[in-house]
Amino acid sequence: TPTGVLTLPMMRWMTYSLFAGTLKHYRSLLPVQRSYPQLVRNVSHLSQEQRDIIANGPGLEEFVTGNAPPTPDYLKRKKGHRLRLPEWLKTDIPLGKNYHRLKKDLRRLNLSTVCEEAKCPNIGECWGGGESHTATATIMVLGDQCTRGCRFCSVKTSRAPPPPDPMEPINTATAIAEWGLDYVVLTSVDRDDLNDGGAEHFAQTVREIKKRNSSIMVECLTPDFRGNMDGVTTVTLSGLDVYAHNVETVKELQWLVRDPRANYKQSLSVLEHAKFVKPSLVTKSSIMLGVGETDQQVLQTMKDLRSAGVDCVTLGQYMQPTKWHLKVKEYVLPEKFKFWEEMGSRLGFLYTASGPLVRSSYKAGEFFIKNILKQRQTETSTG
Repeated sequence: TPTGVLTLPMMRWMTYSLFAGTLKHYRSLLPVQRSYPQLVRNVSHLSQEQRDIIANGPGLEEFVTGNAPPTPDYLKRKKGHRLRLPEWLKTDIPLGKNYHRLKKDLRRLNLSTVCEEAKCPNIGECWGGGESHTATATIMVLGDQCTRGCRFCSVKTSRAPPPPDPMEPINTATAIAEWGLDYVVLTSVDRDDLNDGGAEHFAQTVREIKKRNSSIMVECLTPDFRGNMDGVTTVTLSGLDVYAHNVETVKELQWLVRDPRANYKQSLSVLEHAKFVKPSLVTKSSIMLGVGETDQQVLQTMKDLRSAGVDCVTLGQYMQPTKWHLKVKEYVLPEKFKFWEEMGSRLGFLYTASGPLVRSSYKAGEFFIKNILKQRQTETSTG
């Protein structure tokens, strides 16, 4: 300075500049970080009232007599150790005429299935027909690349997937007509890149199926359309019989398991809106177990689904598809799955499918839901 004296503001500025330069230097020495999905989300948006409700909510003992069977220590993951797959989760290698015929038809018509993309453990039983010899497949429309990256799912991801195949609705309906099915499940990847999330494509597929055979019962397992209820309405009014959308896990673990663009409240809103638009519609959702949830949280999730008007719920064991995906916290005992099945009946669900290998579109539930639909159709026609 002209006077040769450093003022206090100048000293502060020099100290800040020195600190900023040093920080920048050390940051440049750090290794480059890979870009992974955000694992921790800020929960400070919850109001104090909401926090109090969670902390002081009703206990499990207020709803049930007795407790769910505890999980033995050997079925819980310990740090540095890998869980061994229990016997009840080991399945046979897919074989049989039905399996190979169905796979050949899918490739010929350029169709995808969630059975393959999600590495479902039931693919051999469902495609092969099992004891009933009735092959079942869940067709995945809107392509095989998802715009989201949930930590439990092995479906391929892409920020800019190819546009939907305009022939897919017709090819899907053609395949279903050739297989002679009377109940079919349609699902899809998330398509946040499309204005309507793919809702109209979904609806068109349903209409093509019904056009060929109006007696075929169609279940649609849809994404959340980013909370756009117009998309939910489009699919609901397409002529389908069952509207399914999965909450996937308990409220407290949504941030860990699902893509940040999905959330618990949004999923419940999708199910509520579908029932509001068409009250006679059967609605359905699914919960994975084994990712760190508590019994109290599972019970509350089931209660929330019933409050949203959901008719059917499935509960199954989460199984890590690859070493890069979310690790299994514990393998839930078959006895505990039986406990949740009984709890589902007590809570008022029309149908609860609960077992280690049960999945949201598992055929054991489809046969039962088919009977529910036929009963409702009979009541409507006689009423």
